[in-house]
Amino acid sequence: MNWKKLQNGSDIRGVALEGIEGEVVNLNPEVAQTLGKAFVKWLKSTFKTGTISVAVGTDSRISGPSLKKAFIAGISSSGAAVYDCGIASTPAMFMTTVADGKATTAGVMITASHLPFNRNGFKFFTNKGGLNKSDITEILTIAENSDFDISTDAPVEPWNFIDEYAGFLVSYIRKEANIKENYEQPLQGLKIIVDAGNGAGGFFASKVLNQLGADTSGSQFLDPDGNFPNHVPNPEDKEAMQSICHAVIREKADLGVIFDTDVDRSAIVDGQGNPVNRNSLIAMISAVILKEHPGSTIVTDSITSEGLTRFIEQDLKGKHHRFKRGYKNVINESIRLNESNEESWLAIETSGHAALKENFFLDDGAYLVAKLLVEMARLNTEGKNLTELITHLEQAKESQEFRFTIQEDDFGNYGQQVLKELEEKAKQEDTWEVVSPNFEGIRVRCTAEDEQGWFLLRMSLHDPVMPLNIESNIEGGVNAIKAKLAMLLKPYSSLTTEVLY
Repeated sequence: MNWKKLQNGSDIRGVALEGIEGEVVNLNPEVAQTLGKAFVKWLKSTFKTGTISVAVGTDSRISGPSLKKAFIAGISSSGAAVYDCGIASTPAMFMTTVADGKATTAGVMITASHLPFNRNGFKFFTNKGGLNKSDITEILTIAENSDFDISTDAPVEPWNFIDEYAGFLVSYIRKEANIKENYEQPLQGLKIIVDAGNGAGGFFASKVLNQLGADTSGSQFLDPDGNFPNHVPNPEDKEAMQSICHAVIREKADLGVIFDTDVDRSAIVDGQGNPVNRNSLIAMISAVILKEHPGSTIVTDSITSEGLTRFIEQDLKGKHHRFKRGYKNVINESIRLNESNEESWLAIETSGHAALKENFFLDDGAYLVAKLLVEMARLNTEGKNLTELITHLEQAKESQEFRFTIQEDDFGNYGQQVLKELEEKAKQEDTWEVVSPNFEGIRVRCTAEDEQGWFLLRMSLHDPVMPLNIESNIEGGVNAIKAKLAMLLKPYSSLTTEVLY
C-alpha cells in the first residue's frame, strides 16, 4: 500500500470504486478505518489532550456510506467521540468546529469534489481551518506505520448539522439584507433556481431560499445521486453551466445558482441566462466587498484577466493582488496580508473557491451566494439587479487554455528550465512585456496590434503538466499569441506542444 499516493495537496483523494479501466482501488473501507485511527492519533498529538470529538459528513458519492462507516469505526475505536452528520457540505463540516455549545475538535468531509464517480477522498478541519499539506503528510505517515493506541470504543451520535448550517445562512441573509417591510422573507417576489448537479447542495433550495420567500420551482438535480446522471457538478464545466443557463431562461428566473459536489464552490446565472463565473463572479463579489471595505485588497489566483484588474483598481478603487493557483494558496496569502497590516477581506479563485475574512476564511460556495443574495435583496428594493454591479467590467473577446505534458522523469526541473528560458525569449520581443510582480510561472502582456492580450505559462500544482492560458481583447488575438509561442516552444522536444499547431 502506497499511502503517499493518497495525498492531493491538503486533501486525501483516491480511487474508491472499480469501473474505470486502469484505475485501481486504493481507497477502500479498510484504508478508511486506518485513516480514522491515524487522524485521532494526530489530533491527540496536536491538541495535547485525550478528549477528542470528530464530526463526519459525506457528499452524494456512491462510496460515501461505506467509507464513512469504516472511518467512523476507526475514530470510535481510538476513543474519540463521533458525530455522524450524514449528507453534508464541506463548509458545514468546518462549521461543526465552531458551533455554539457543541463545537467539535475536528470536522471531516468525505468528498472528491467534482472528480468522477469512482473517486473519493477526505477533507479535514479544525477550528483553525483546513489542514495544510504538511499535516496530511503526517497523518498518512501515522497510517503507514500503523502504531495505534488501544482504547474503548467511544459513542457515535447522529447530528443533522446541515439543518443548523442552513439556519445560520437564513439568519445571516435576513439580518444583513434588513428589509424592514419584509424582514423574514427578503427574497419574496424573486424566482431563484438551484442546480445541485445531484451533489450535496440541494438543501439550499428548500432550507434556505424557500425560507426567505424565494420561488424555487424549476430547480434541478437537487436529489443526491453519486452516479451524477445529469451533468458533472462543477461550476467550471461547460455542460453544467449551459444546463443552468438554459434552466434560467426556461423558467424565466431572476437568478440561477449552481454548486459543485460538496458546495465549497459556486457560480450564478443572471436573469438573461448569462453565466456569472470566473472573472465576472470575482468582479461581482469584489464590488460588494469593496463597498464594505473600501481600498482593501482582493487576492485572486494567477489566471485572472487584465480587465478584472482594471475593474477592481480603477472602478472599485481597491487593490488586486494576483497570486498562485490553488485555493489554499490564495487563502493563506490573504491571511498573510492581514497579518502584515494590509487589509484583505476576500480570497477567490476563478474556479469558484471564495473565502471571506468575515467567515473564518472558509471557502464556502453557499456563503458566497448568501453574500450576493443580500445585495440582490437590497438592489431589488431599488428596482435594480446584481448584473449592474459589473456593468463596467471589460470582458475578453477570446480566452483559451492549453495543457502541455512534460515527458521527463525530472519534470519539475525541466518545467522550470522552460519557464526561465521563455522569459528571456519574451524579453527579446518588442511587443511583449513580462509582467512583474508575478508569483507563478511567467505572465506576459502582448501589445502587438494583432494580439492585444496576455498569456500565462505555469507548472501544474501536482502533475507533470504545464498549463498555458491565453486571453485577448480582439478576435483572432489568441491565435496570434499562440502562433508566436508555438515557434518559441518548438525546441522543447519533451513538452507536448502539438496542440498549438
